[in-house]
Amino acid sequence: MNAMKFEKEELAVEMYATPGGIRTVDSQVRKIILSMLLEREMSFDEIVASLGKAKSTVSVHLKGLAREEIIGSREDSDDARKKIFFIRSSYLGGLSKRKKVDRDMEEYISSYALGSGDPFTFLRLMFRTFRVSLLNEGIEIDPVLHDAGMKVGEVLYRKVADPDIGGLLDNLSAFWKAQSLGKMEIESVEPLAIRIYDCFECQDLPILGRPACAFDSGILTTIFSKHFDKGMNAIETNCYAMGDDHCRFEVKQIC
Repeated sequence: MNAMKFEKEELAVEMYATPGGIRTVDSQVRKIILSMLLEREMSFDEIVASLGKAKSTVSVHLKGLAREEIIGSREDSDDARKKIFFIRSSYLGGLSKRKKVDRDMEEYISSYALGSGDPFTFLRLMFRTFRVSLLNEGIEIDPVLHDAGMKVGEVLYRKVADPDIGGLLDNLSAFWKAQSLGKMEIESVEPLAIRIYDCFECQDLPILGRPACAFDSGILTTIFSKHFDKGMNAIETNCYAMGDDHCRFEVKQIC
């Protein structure tokens, strides 16, 4: 189960990794139920009230999702007659009806000096080509990238940790620079806002009209959750993939 909130976009089909394998969800009602459960655990009555559907309809969908091992349930500690429902699978992303974005792919690949000897040049080429190729097939993998970033954040935190938030931010900025991930600037500490220029993850992506730095977001989410010892979420508000000249993250506590 994903521990942190992840902002989902509208997808034709959503995919979840369950103990029994990957399951797909195309029912609009089920997608809404899962979207709510990704935010928090909910009782049957809360789900019914939020959906505005008949109890019998909601019950059928919940049973189907439970049968496919996408969700689970437990007794309500306040009332054993009631159940609390929760996500027991990992949200992988899904398939969209997005238009193709590879019109400049050949020109983009040709523009690289493949014999330059700079490993980051080729890594950027590979990463961008991989992302765009998936997008052209309608495959969204941002949740997977976000989850991978959170795992990297677990390890990275041990290298940049500092009891003082200023020390942590200095260490993090130095790491970003040393790894050629971009130039990190601290816009403000309260509220915590970070800007990244020359972003490795998204600078060369085509304009998608939405944030694209799911991996970076996952790293920052874990690092600041560990530092503050509470659930935090790094929300991207600006991005090269939105036509901006930098990426910007606001770090907020999960409510």
